[in-house]
Amino acid sequence: MNPNTLVPEYIHRIAPYQPGKPISDVARELGMHEADIIKLASNENPLGPSPKAVAAIERAIADLALYPDGGGFALKEVIVRRFGVAMDQVILGNGSNDILELVARTFLCPGTSAVYSQHAFAVYPLATTAVGATGIEVPARDYGNDLDALLAAVRADTRVVFLANPNNPTGTFVDGDAIKDFARRVPENVLVVMDEAYMEYLSPEHAYDSAPWLAEFPNLIISRTLSKAYGLAGLRVGFGLASKDIVALMNRVRQPFNVNHLAMVAAAAALEDTEFIERGRRVNAEGLAYLSAAFAQRGIAYIPPFGNFITFRINNAKAVFESLLRQGVIVRPIAGYGLPDWLRVSVGTAAQNTRFIASLDQALA
Repeated sequence: MNPNTLVPEYIHRIAPYQPGKPISDVARELGMHEADIIKLASNENPLGPSPKAVAAIERAIADLALYPDGGGFALKEVIVRRFGVAMDQVILGNGSNDILELVARTFLCPGTSAVYSQHAFAVYPLATTAVGATGIEVPARDYGNDLDALLAAVRADTRVVFLANPNNPTGTFVDGDAIKDFARRVPENVLVVMDEAYMEYLSPEHAYDSAPWLAEFPNLIISRTLSKAYGLAGLRVGFGLASKDIVALMNRVRQPFNVNHLAMVAAAAALEDTEFIERGRRVNAEGLAYLSAAFAQRGIAYIPPFGNFITFRINNAKAVFESLLRQGVIVRPIAGYGLPDWLRVSVGTAAQNTRFIASLDQALA
């Protein structure tokens, strides 16, 4: 039997998602101790998880023999208070990645299309292709979203526009007023999926709240994650906000118990840990300032960052990445995003940031 003959042609066109290289892999491949390696490849929180989330997990350990609440009532209650939405406007996901997949599985199929930007999150084309829909990639403007071009790319068969703000992996940002104007111009029969995985890292001057827009735009879906600022990447928990009708449709294809019990109790606690979020935002801002200045001093081009990472241009990016690996520093190559001469580095602790720059100097030497 040839299994290749059993799947639709569009499955063969999918390039599997490549996550950041794990510390354990580098240690095994290079014969290093895991304690000697730092990972700055996956935009994880260098402060670890929210302490309130850890305490909540410890209290919930005894419930592991029980199935989680399939409706996620307790976590949804916190989200409702936090974002001012109704209970039936919230859908939970196994990370925000799951929310994006649910959008594709619910609203896309062969004969339809989705629009997204060049250099945008790899899951957009992956989720689109996986259901047989056509992906329309729009050329980026200054490595970020070109809103006018995205709007012009919408066709009669378009059902979804994916829009990340701040954008990953380039770190670009579009002002909230411009995003809202874009949502106003998109046809009502096209869903606007706003991927806000890095919103918590925006400075007060750039931050905006899109949740109230749901009342104005019934075709809006907002995707959020607790993997970044809240430090819960290992638990995989995210959520979406949308109209009750959209959420009801997505719940038809959502897997039962798609978010585990410990993830939900940790997320509920983390969402209310404002002190932890403020500390993380401060540490991140300091790290961005340090790394930006270090790149500028060395004449290294970089994209002005708005998330918790910086994307920078370097000669022989592949060789530099491998040199950093041998020094026990993992960053992210992004050739798969159409940026072969660029690398992405996550903001770490002050000590990790300093070590990265020292290792980069050695790699360049």
